Amino acid sequence: MKLFDFDGTLVDSNGVWVEVDNTFLERRGLKATREYSETVGHSIFPIAAQFTKEYYHLDESPEAIMAEWTGLGREAYAHQVPLKPGAVEYLDKCRQAGERMVLLTACVPEFCQATMERLSLTDYFERVIYVQELGVEKRDPRAFSLALELLGEKGEACTLYEDSPGVCRTAKEAGLTVVGVYDPFYAHHEDEMRSFCHRYIKSFTELL
Repeated sequence: MKLFDFDGTLVDSNGVWVEVDNTFLERRGLKATREYSETVGHSIFPIAAQFTKEYYHLDESPEAIMAEWTGLGREAYAHQVPLKPGAVEYLDKCRQAGERMVLLTACVPEFCQATMERLSLTDYFERVIYVQELGVEKRDPRAFSLALELLGEKGEACTLYEDSPGVCRTAKEAGLTVVGVYDPFYAHHEDEMRSFCHRYIKSFTELL
């Protein structure tokens, strides 16, 4: 079984969240630090919002922070976020080979669904697992044990395609085969990713 991340792996969307974070913070006279960006990157909304509130000592509630993020991100996902090069061609190749495919994502479900419909991705996947439903971040080892339990699969029978180094490392520790996917957001982690991923690709075109 092949498990695919969404943001930064199949679609080029990490820049959207950089822009959302920057806009949100600029409205308050603040700037994103490397520590902040990497902590909230690929985190689920409630945890990221609580972290943001505490990190910047904000008066807003996590719910208000999430509502503002949602408003900033909705337009980009509905109309702008593009596919990564070679992504749909690789999904076609996997489907033609009879591979089972599942999406495992921390993306906001509303955004993911809108983008998948716009880019005609929905039919490739037998299931979409939103880690929000699991109640843990993807970097948490429990995310993979819970996802594999839902799918009735063992880690050694699955390959994960993912751009986040923290998630890749966790997936490898859970016994999955891990293909690291380059994304500019994590470009400075490329050497690290190459050191522990089973394979690292700059683009899905390498797999066609």
